Amino acid sequence: QVQLVESGGGLVQAGGSLTLSCAPSGNIFSINAMGWYRQAPGKQRELVAISLTGDSLKYADSVKGRFTISRDNAKNTVYLQMNSLKPDDTAVYYCNIRLTLATTPFTPHDYWGQGVQVTVSS
Repeated sequence: QVQLVESGGGLVQAGGSLTLSCAPSGNIFSINAMGWYRQAPGKQRELVAISLTGDSLKYADSVKGRFTISRDNAKNTVYLQMNSLKPDDTAVYYCNIRLTLATTPFTPHDYWGQGVQVTVSS
């Protein structure tokens, strides 16, 4: 069984910064993609940033230049550094990791974190 453990959410004033982190537990064989999504009240979940194999990074237009996704492959951890936060960034942020298990090394699965609240006050 794989669980994703997220941390780093909280309340911050506009213009401030937060860093989220997420790491999976379990008998993991390999990690393919690691990303962050968010869902604001009354809105659909949307992609914020994703780190693909081969160091390919993608960002939502709304966060380009403000957010940075990074990963520590030795620790199987993905981070989201969020700078210049705006009230519109207020949402629950979810970590998503596509990985394979040692028991099924050629079958990727998607796992989601429990979500962390990020609230940006004006």
